[in-house]
Amino acid sequence: MTHFIGSLAGGLAAILLLGAATAANASPDQATIESGKLAGVVDHDVVSFKGVPFAKPPVGDLRWRAPQPLQPWTGVRAADKYGALCMQKINTKDNGVGPPPASEDCLTLNVWKPLHPSKRALPVMVWIHGGGLVNGSGTAALYDGSAFARRDVVLVTINYRLGRFGFFAHPALTAETPQGPLGNYGLMDQIAALRWVQRNIAAFNGDPRDVTVFGESAGGVSVNHLMLAPAAKGLFIRAIVESGAGREVSAPLHVPGPGGVPSAEDQGVAFVKKLGVSGRDAAALRAIPADAIVAAGDPDMSKGELIVLDGVTQTMEVADGFRRGLEMKIPYIVGSNSLELPVPPSMIDSFFGGAGHMSAADKAKLAETYGGMDAFNDNVLSDIVFTEPARYLASLHAAHGNPTWLYRFSVLSPTAPKMLKGAPHASEREYVFDTLGASPWPTVDADKPLAAGMNAYWADFAKRGDPNGEGLPHWPRYSAAGDELLDFTNTGPVAKKTPRADVLKALTDRYPQ
Repeated sequence: MTHFIGSLAGGLAAILLLGAATAANASPDQATIESGKLAGVVDHDVVSFKGVPFAKPPVGDLRWRAPQPLQPWTGVRAADKYGALCMQKINTKDNGVGPPPASEDCLTLNVWKPLHPSKRALPVMVWIHGGGLVNGSGTAALYDGSAFARRDVVLVTINYRLGRFGFFAHPALTAETPQGPLGNYGLMDQIAALRWVQRNIAAFNGDPRDVTVFGESAGGVSVNHLMLAPAAKGLFIRAIVESGAGREVSAPLHVPGPGGVPSAEDQGVAFVKKLGVSGRDAAALRAIPADAIVAAGDPDMSKGELIVLDGVTQTMEVADGFRRGLEMKIPYIVGSNSLELPVPPSMIDSFFGGAGHMSAADKAKLAETYGGMDAFNDNVLSDIVFTEPARYLASLHAAHGNPTWLYRFSVLSPTAPKMLKGAPHASEREYVFDTLGASPWPTVDADKPLAAGMNAYWADFAKRGDPNGEGLPHWPRYSAAGDELLDFTNTGPVAKKTPRADVLKALTDRYPQ
């Protein structure tokens, strides 16, 4: 009964907040949020609000601290330009990276909404960008939310701290906040942005009770971790993971991790020592110039150098949490691309040798399962890192009684580089957002309905908790018994049995949880 009353009170509060926000926003390009007034930009049938801060700038003494509440401003703040990138090595040729400059003062988000929504409170989608947790932004043209807004969805993209600004531990920081949370400042930023959505999205015609979070690559990794994060409970009710791995290893805060991964604190001590800082003085850590931290090199997720098992924000690995049924009990879409990592055989040999994943005998045996060494070389890395983990998490989530859909993205425009034998990592994003103009290679007219269809599936999922909508080929729910997915192909979506199922089972058997 207490839970019911609390839920009812929360619902009434949201309705009242929406009504107050609607009354306060006399013009569709105006919004009044908790920190002040915003002036957005109308572009035909869509209104956007860009560069909206959701926390205090994490600079000076706030570097390597949990995000702090924002100070209100006076007057009307222009929301017509993107905020700065979070600190990173800027690759201007990467279509997932927005315009420079980069700054530690980067905790901003962007909102798109329809100019004339068809109903009062709209479903909300919050996008978490990829980039290995070391680069990228929510400000790339690739992530323009106009197509979602035209489908009556409020779309939010966010920035979060990256690299060692976002994922860093050190005994000096632990001494400051021994109870935590520690280490995962980028994840804390994501959670802070989701809390901002709960408090403010009604001002943009969004429904705070109807939030879907989705992300690609490191953004997908983040979504999986958020589904296990105690602090994220209640902040979203659906999730989509695009190429989000799932078997990655995180470093414990104080002690070594599996496979000899150093503790997060030991990693931090070793890193700052290279920059001439030793001892346990937190002020000395925060005095390190930001450019020097970037120049010293990025941490590597594959080596357990980013997300930290601090016991507060993150308490377990993703695969372990899903196996134990501890992830959020929510509708879930997960999938990967048909050839995520097209690499030469020499890199495959280096991967297996250097990482110690597979003996020569095991490699030969698995190659037989693939039907030959050529197929093995083409697909094995993609399958180990992305395809198998997506299917594994889907099977676990579905087995726990949760609505689950698995996909494979196989679209490869005829204008793509001829060396590609399948859809590479991240190539689905311009189809999901229906932003083909941001594709890394030219697209053709035949790509347009494919992008519109994929955008529609994602929007329908946000509206109903089921991607199946009017005029779309049926996408079957996933179950281990049926083992069906939706394959997005050049001729349209096709429901089919999971390709290479025997191979994926062999890989699953290699990674018992």
